[in-house]
Amino acid sequence: MVNEDSSSTVGEWTRRDWVAFADRLLSAAMRHASEGNGRITFPGAEGGYGRSVDGLEGFARTFLIAGFRIAGARGVGVDELIAFYAQGIRTGVDPAAEDRWVRLNEHPQAKVEAASLALVFDMTRPWLWDTLDELTQQRVIAYLAPVVGDDSYPPNNWLWFRIVVQTFLRSVGGPWSQSDIDDDLARYDAYRREGGWYSDGEGRAFDHYAGWAMHLYPVLWARMAGADDLAGDLPARTVADLDAYLHDALHLVGADGSPLVQGRSLIYRFAAAAPFWAGVIAEVPSVSAGALRHAAEKIVRHFDDRGAPNDDDILSMGWFGEWRQLAQSYSGPGSPYWAAKGLLGIMLPDDHPVWTQPAEPLPVERGDFVRWVQAPGWAVSGTASDGIVRLANHGTTRDAVDALAADSPLYARLGYSTATSPLLDERGWVEPLEQSIALVDGAGHATHRSALVPLSVATDDESTAVAGASRWCAHLMDVAPEQQHHGSGFGGDATPVATIRAVSVLRGPWEVRFARVDGINEPERWSLRWGGWPVPTGAALSSTTLASTVRPLGFDAAAASVTRDDASPLDDRIAVPTLTAPVAAGEWRAIELALTGADAPRGCAVDIAGSDARIAWPDGTQTSLTLPETPQVPASSSTDEASS
Repeated sequence: MVNEDSSSTVGEWTRRDWVAFADRLLSAAMRHASEGNGRITFPGAEGGYGRSVDGLEGFARTFLIAGFRIAGARGVGVDELIAFYAQGIRTGVDPAAEDRWVRLNEHPQAKVEAASLALVFDMTRPWLWDTLDELTQQRVIAYLAPVVGDDSYPPNNWLWFRIVVQTFLRSVGGPWSQSDIDDDLARYDAYRREGGWYSDGEGRAFDHYAGWAMHLYPVLWARMAGADDLAGDLPARTVADLDAYLHDALHLVGADGSPLVQGRSLIYRFAAAAPFWAGVIAEVPSVSAGALRHAAEKIVRHFDDRGAPNDDDILSMGWFGEWRQLAQSYSGPGSPYWAAKGLLGIMLPDDHPVWTQPAEPLPVERGDFVRWVQAPGWAVSGTASDGIVRLANHGTTRDAVDALAADSPLYARLGYSTATSPLLDERGWVEPLEQSIALVDGAGHATHRSALVPLSVATDDESTAVAGASRWCAHLMDVAPEQQHHGSGFGGDATPVATIRAVSVLRGPWEVRFARVDGINEPERWSLRWGGWPVPTGAALSSTTLASTVRPLGFDAAAASVTRDDASPLDDRIAVPTLTAPVAAGEWRAIELALTGADAPRGCAVDIAGSDARIAWPDGTQTSLTLPETPQVPASSSTDEASS
């Protein structure tokens, strides 16, 4: 393998810089291979699925990086890399090898990794697949064949794993099923949402999987041998959807390159750069390659500059450094290498125009903005002075619409940003605090939320302020003792308490958050608690001073600051400002929240008359809106979900 030295350390990365970064990861991976190269097992605690799956993940996910590297080099100067992974393939499919791959009918996780194998087999066909001996090729086909007719794939992004594998099998004379592919493409179409977004399964499950799975795989699949015969008009539609989605996605990256800290599988880190490279490869019509390359680079360098990969060039289970609580229960030390998707651009050769197009800044680098993102129900505000992107969440959930479960900090919080993380220790999963509106009883038990039901709300000037609204059933939870950390809220016994409606209006670093409690019995037994932004206050990892404030607007409330230790991947200590007040049933109340990394004036004011509200912002502007009326939300039961 040729390690191309970096030629840029301060300005924009050149292709050589991208390749050098990939080579660092690959060199480290090769040092942790088994004797026959069939498994790559990185240091760290055993994953939830055992060491054999850990080793398969390590091989398959770094194989993605190797595939991009080989394809971009057109097989030139990467002989060592080809030889290493070719030996691993021979070993992986050898039934007698001690370090063989876990089979698809032995563990479901192998179905995920099989897609990476198939993509790279196709992508590097002239330089790798075609050079394998016939016995190995037949063993690979036999290894992948159980995908055909397997109806046990979860109804989410896994559908692309079956499509990709069967498309490759078809191209090499293996078994495949037209009906399987037709069914999966129909399911994919059913997950299509407004603005080019895709939900990761039924309902409103929106997170980074929208970009690094639901938009990425269609672009790569369309390039596979024989995909033209199967795709129909899907590629043209998916390019249009990707083009629309990217306009939103660019607005969700902080000026420092941080993606949103929201949703599961965050240990995949710079996989969040994948949809931007997908846009380059798909040649989307309305977003320039320079803007997309710049966004991808900002994300990858955000992590590289902060210790991921670490000094041994290994991606640990965490955000910057090791922080195992961030991972899902099924994650292992090879899992973070789905970050490989963020390096997709190196499959584009030296002479591709993307490497010479001028970079274009992110929206938040250009100036302040507000934006409504329809599909996930996000009201978004970005500020150039501190580079932070914030959102108020009034539509995203991983739970069924009628589910009563514990709040998932990854999905059920009212706010997420590029500068903060929800609290993700055990308490964070069972005790809503930050970015919540909760009823609290005399014993200190706080209510959770049912899945958000979006409500219609608009301001009188949507160019300077953006609003979102939702309602939910506030319920107490007796959480079941045995839980799986797959991203969704924990299950258990729920006791409905009341209906809460909330409205967020964002402008710059400020949010005015309205809330109304209805249908509550004995309101005097309860208090209403508002939780603000969780900000780092320790010294472990934080490098930016953030200010998080909450202030009541027109009513009396008790203010407090709650600290949590070892509850966030961003720092060893986090502080959350809160306000607590008696319940005013049937009345709208409002608070001011602010998250700033730069000096900003304080002092929002609100006038509420029935359902009409007017906000006076600290910069002197005013915003009017009508607060939504709605009936109570019905109570119901809990739900389960699949993982990946």
